[in-house]
Amino acid sequence: MLRTSTSQPSQNQDTEQGQNTAQSMAKERRRTILVLALVVIETLLVMSALVPAQFWTRFLPNSTSAALDGPFPPVIAPIITFLLYIFPTVIGFLCPRWQKALFYATLPAWFGLGVFLVAATFKIGPFYLVSADHVVANVSLLELFAALGALGWLGRFILKSK
Repeated sequence: MLRTSTSQPSQNQDTEQGQNTAQSMAKERRRTILVLALVVIETLLVMSALVPAQFWTRFLPNSTSAALDGPFPPVIAPIITFLLYIFPTVIGFLCPRWQKALFYATLPAWFGLGVFLVAATFKIGPFYLVSADHVVANVSLLELFAALGALGWLGRFILKSK
């Protein structure tokens, strides 16, 4: 009788732990999908921001603000700038480890700069990447995204520790 009564709560605890594990795995999966979606959106925003203004004026000749705002209407251009800053922070906040936070926050910048540099190399030449002013600008963009991702992760860490 004693053995039966103690094994019953143990089975219930195992069932509850299994459900908690399944729920936490589903939650982690949803968080990972959200982070990857934000990375894709951020990559598209970064790539559209790295396109030279001359391209947008040729591509959108009827737009009076194409040189300044790119493909976005002037009304939402400030929102796009806000998103460029907030997405790396949110990505960092959603990541459980700081390594992932920095990687996912800087991935759009790495990809966007890579595509831009390859395109610029075809037009300008192979030494475009190593000229002093371009190296500083590229590193500054990567540092900015890394700092924003780190701030997001740090915010998560502080909120989680309370």
